[in-house]
Amino acid sequence: MTSNPSSGGDPLAGRINQWVLRAKTLCFGPLPALMGIVNVTPDSFSDGGRYLDPHRALDHALRLESEGADILDVGGQSSRPGAPPVGADEELRRVLPVLGPLCERAGAAVSIDTFHPEVAAEALSAGAEIINDITAFSDPRMVELAVARQAAVCAMHMRGTPLTMQEDPRYDDVVAEVAAYLGARRDALVEAGVPRERIALDPGIGFGKTPDHNLALLRNMGSFHALGCPLLVGHSRKAFIGKLLGDMAADRTPGTLGVAAAMALAGVQILRVHDIAAVRQSLLLLAAASPAGSIPPPTTH
Repeated sequence: MTSNPSSGGDPLAGRINQWVLRAKTLCFGPLPALMGIVNVTPDSFSDGGRYLDPHRALDHALRLESEGADILDVGGQSSRPGAPPVGADEELRRVLPVLGPLCERAGAAVSIDTFHPEVAAEALSAGAEIINDITAFSDPRMVELAVARQAAVCAMHMRGTPLTMQEDPRYDDVVAEVAAYLGARRDALVEAGVPRERIALDPGIGFGKTPDHNLALLRNMGSFHALGCPLLVGHSRKAFIGKLLGDMAADRTPGTLGVAAAMALAGVQILRVHDIAAVRQSLLLLAAASPAGSIPPPTTH
């Protein structure tokens, strides 16, 4: 059975407060947990090429943890609009030198951002806790791997592929269609043997959506709690921010902070962002300055 977002009542009533990983459980307080982006790629839209060197990538990841990242998401393939696919061998060449040392040194949970089962298997062997798959585990081998290795999973909605997804995306009702898709993928994962408490869901901001589609999803994000899984939102520095500002060359960090605050108010459990320190500070101040009872200020991080 597939659940759709509810149109009435308290949209946060069904908010899930924990995510069971392989070796630990991530408990969610009133503010979102932060997933730091570690792109080991030459062509990611925002920081492509900056962390191709494994030592620089490791230093960057550990810095994100020191700034407050709860999860470190390592990826060796760009998923920007128009990005060509990269084979598993090349992806492994990029990520493996980072994953081993990172899993040994980081206290934060490590996630692998991939849709290649071969890459996910090596990452789990290195100590990763989470498989973050933009294709929502459409490859049965990835599902089998998640079950066999007891991995936590994040399934994302995407229309098409990174190479094609922005070619005139259309929906009759983007909120309902994305919710139905995520609910169906959740059910398929559970039926295959992935425990529901290990599943997180991502509406795929910017993946086969126009700026209006993205806004509709963001405005209705609280209703996705009806799906009964932690929600992950990845909006950081994306093109829709520049388009909404009317300036594609603008610094998108302030816009990223604004959306992060809105997602905190919607009860989103995980934000995938580049700027951990800035987002964490903005959320702490949001909580501190909010009316009593709306977002309790955390006493510890």
